[in-house]
Amino acid sequence: MYNIVLSLHSYWAYLVLIVLLIAAVNAVIKTLGDKEYENNDFRKSLFTLIVSHIQLLIGIVLYFVTPRFQLWGELGGKVMSNSMARLYLVEHPFINIIAVALITIGYSKHKKKLTSKGKLKTIAIFYSIALLLFLSRIPWSTWM
Repeated sequence: MYNIVLSLHSYWAYLVLIVLLIAAVNAVIKTLGDKEYENNDFRKSLFTLIVSHIQLLIGIVLYFVTPRFQLWGELGGKVMSNSMARLYLVEHPFINIIAVALITIGYSKHKKKLTSKGKLKTIAIFYSIALLLFLSRIPWSTWM
């Protein structure tokens, strides 16, 4: 089961990054170009929200079925002194949960805005920060 969930989490991450990049860049370009908010922008931001939440759920399942989870018992408080264990057990999950929360907050706040500029600016800010957070905590050495 672990290998299936790990593969799903890894491949779904590509989809999340691509969709998030599209939504963030689209919002930034439209904000800077004083363009109007359209139904297509709404769909992009909603699809990004959905795929990121699915990734979060897959990640939560993976967190508890991974053999690395046993390091909590083996290392105890020394998890933070082991860089590999800290990345997989603390940094990656924590930062990515924050990133998904930012996507959710950005999506919710943008719906309350009344102007196109306000909607696009909110999406641009929150989704771009989330993208940077995702990219900062991907275990690049094992992912590619």
